Amino acid sequence: MSALPPYATTGQRVWHYSFRIICGLIFFFLIAPIIVIIPLSFNAQDFFTFTPEMLALDPEGYSTKHYEDFFTNSDWQLALKNSLKIAPVATILSVSFGTLAAIGLSQSHVPFRRAIMAILISPMIVPLIISATGMYFFYSNPYIPTPFGKIDLPFTLTGTYWGVVLAHAALGIPFVIITVTATLVGFDQSLTRAAANMGANPVTTFFKIQMPLILPGVVSGGLFAFITSFDEVVVVLFVGSAGQKTLPWQMFTGLREQISPTILAVATILIAVSVLLLFTLEILRRRSERLRGMSPS
Repeated sequence: MSALPPYATTGQRVWHYSFRIICGLIFFFLIAPIIVIIPLSFNAQDFFTFTPEMLALDPEGYSTKHYEDFFTNSDWQLALKNSLKIAPVATILSVSFGTLAAIGLSQSHVPFRRAIMAILISPMIVPLIISATGMYFFYSNPYIPTPFGKIDLPFTLTGTYWGVVLAHAALGIPFVIITVTATLVGFDQSLTRAAANMGANPVTTFFKIQMPLILPGVVSGGLFAFITSFDEVVVVLFVGSAGQKTLPWQMFTGLREQISPTILAVATILIAVSVLLLFTLEILRRRSERLRGMSPS
């Protein structure tokens, strides 16, 4: 952050300090609801408020029983298991399709690149409730459109494991496309041409030349896709069933049907995971900039 120069005018000095106060207030407004959850998750009582013992910093007012309930309760463990079964597979599909789409759209000879890009990233722009409704109706009666009409498929995807995985993959693909496309901006296309001149086929060129250089963007997109799948609740409510109840779904059910502080313990764990992933993304961003010859800021 640049220091205020000694020759600054009064107006510049006022704006200099006012800007920092405004940024601090915005930061507090965004971070305060998250920070409050963490101490409440250690409440020794079954309340969502700070007890007198907690305010007095009495050790008797704090407990890890809500974390113990999360790790021992069968409903929470089933939800966690489902989330860990769905999110990694959805991430793999998102990374595979998103990376290929980004590489294809980076080619200047591809027609209608902007229109295709807009369609592919639309799931992150369209409200989730609309996407979830469309997925529900399509998965209820899946079909293949043809010039001669539609061909109905003899199965349904609603209430199935693969239905939820495909829905989450569709939500994660835009994040992969955006991060990989940003990485490809600084990619030297002459490297692939040189590899082709040396006799390397496209597959070898991709794994030996392109992938090592765009890997930070691919991993970053994968992390975003994983977070999107792991935290998503609206779509799974539409296309999933009780057998695919994920962790966010269980939290939503707990808030609606039974107010349990275990939800705060789960939220604290998710916050810790999110912070860890953010640090990972920052490390990957700096590595990507070093590979492209830029100085990380």
